[in-house]
Amino acid sequence: MLQNLSRIVAQDKNFLGIINGRRVAATNGKTIPVVCPSDGLEFATVPSYDAIDVDRAVDAARQAFEEGPWSRMPAFERGRLLTRLGLLIEKHGDELAALEARDTGKPIRQGKADVAATIRYYEFYGGAADKIHGDTIPFLDGYTALTLREPHGVVAGITPWNYPMQIMARVVGAALAMGNTLVIKPAEDASLSTIRIGELAIEAGFPDGVLNIITGYGSEAGAALSAHPGVDYVTFTGSPATGTAIQQAAAAHNRGVTMELGGKSPQIVFADADIEKAFPVLVNAIIQNGGQTCSAGSRILIERPIYDKVADALGSRFRELVAGPHDADLDLGPMINAAQKRRVENYVTAAAEAGIEVIARGSIHIDAPLTGFYVAPVLFGAVDPSATLAQEEVFGPVLSLFAFEDEADAIRMANGTEYGLVAGVWTKDGARQHRVAKRVRAGQVYVNAYGAGGGVELPFGGFKRSGHGREKGFEALYDMSATKTIVFRHD
Repeated sequence: MLQNLSRIVAQDKNFLGIINGRRVAATNGKTIPVVCPSDGLEFATVPSYDAIDVDRAVDAARQAFEEGPWSRMPAFERGRLLTRLGLLIEKHGDELAALEARDTGKPIRQGKADVAATIRYYEFYGGAADKIHGDTIPFLDGYTALTLREPHGVVAGITPWNYPMQIMARVVGAALAMGNTLVIKPAEDASLSTIRIGELAIEAGFPDGVLNIITGYGSEAGAALSAHPGVDYVTFTGSPATGTAIQQAAAAHNRGVTMELGGKSPQIVFADADIEKAFPVLVNAIIQNGGQTCSAGSRILIERPIYDKVADALGSRFRELVAGPHDADLDLGPMINAAQKRRVENYVTAAAEAGIEVIARGSIHIDAPLTGFYVAPVLFGAVDPSATLAQEEVFGPVLSLFAFEDEADAIRMANGTEYGLVAGVWTKDGARQHRVAKRVRAGQVYVNAYGAGGGVELPFGGFKRSGHGREKGFEALYDMSATKTIVFRHD
C-alpha cells in the first residue's frame, strides 16, 4: 500500500508573499488555492497579488537598489549573504523537499535532489560575487580606457512550476551576486518553496526590499510585472507563447530580457554507442519530473542497425514504469494540474489515432488517488519526423523513437524542429563526437552523457524557439549586468 498522504511533513497553512522584507497579504484580500497534484485536494493558499502589489514590490526593490545598503555593499559581502542563505536551505532541507514534492507532485527523492541543486547555486554564486572583473583596453596615446560590470537595477524574475526552487536559485543567485535587487513572481501552481526560501533570506539578513516575492496569476501579477516601467531587466522561464508576450511587454520600455522557452531535445544513438551506459540515461531524461522538464530528452534518434534492439529494451523498461503519489517515491509523480494532464493525454491520443506505433505503456499505481493528475508513461516508435509528436513540446512522460541512416541524416533530424535547447550524442568515435556536437543546434550538447546533474557551472539556454540569453555559470552574471566603458584623458 502507498503511504498515507496525510503523513507528509509539510503542514497545511496559508502562505504570504514578501514585500520590502515583510510577509504581506494581497491588497485586494484575494487568495489562490494550492492544490496537491497527487490527490487534487487543496491544502494551502497563497495571495493573489495584482498591479497594486506589483507597484509596491517594484518600489521596494527600487528603493533598496538606489538608497539602501545593498548598492554600497562590497561584492564579497553580497556573496556571504548568498552563502548564508544556502546554509539555511541545507538546514531546512527535509522541510523544503517535502514542501516541493507536495506542491508539484514530484517524488520525494526528486525534491531532495532539487534541494541539493538549490544549495549548490547559492554556494556557486556566493563565491562568484566578487569574481567578475572589468578590463583595461589599449587605446590612444594619452588615454586610459577601462570597463566595469554594473548591475541593471531592478530585475523581474518570472519562474515556472516545474523546478521552483532550482530556477528561483539560478535567478536569485546571479542577479543578487551582481548587485541587482529582485522581484520574483513564481507560477501560481507552485509558489510555496519560493515563499519559504524568501523567509529564509530574511533570516539570513538580506536588507529589506532586496528580494521581494509576489504570487498571483500570470495574467494579473505576471503581466503587471513584465510591463512595469520600474523594472530594468526581465528573466523568464516557460512556454514560447508566454515568453513572446513578456518580451513584447518589456520592449515597450526597451528593457533587456533572458528567455528560456523549452525544447524538443534529441538524443542521438549511433551503432557503436555503449548501450548499457546510455540506456538508464535515455529513460531518466524523459521520466524525470514526469517529463515536465524543458530539457527532457523527448526524442531518441537511433541508427538503423540497432534500432530494434534499443526499441525493445526501452519497451521492456517502459512497461515497468509506475506513476504514483509524490510520497510513494515511485518512478514518476503526477502532472502539475488537470489541464496539463489533459494536454498530455490529448497528444498521446492524437498520436495513436494517427497510426503511430505504441511500443509500450507504463502504469499508474493501483492505490494512486483517482483525483490525482496521473499520466502513464508512453513509448512511441517509428515516428515520422514531421509528425506533431515529433515537433511540439509535450511536457509529459512521452518518448518518441526515430531511425536514422547515417550521420548526416541524424544531424538533419536533430535540427529538424523549431527548438534548440539540449542534445545528447552517444558514440565511441572521437571524431564523430566533435563533428556532431558542433553541428547540432543546441545550447548544451552532451557526449555520452545527458544533463550531468544539473550543471550549476554550465551556461544554459537555447537557440531558435528555445529562447536567448544564458543562465547558470558565469554567463548568467554577464546577463545580469551591463558593461560600462570609462575613458580617461591624461595627456
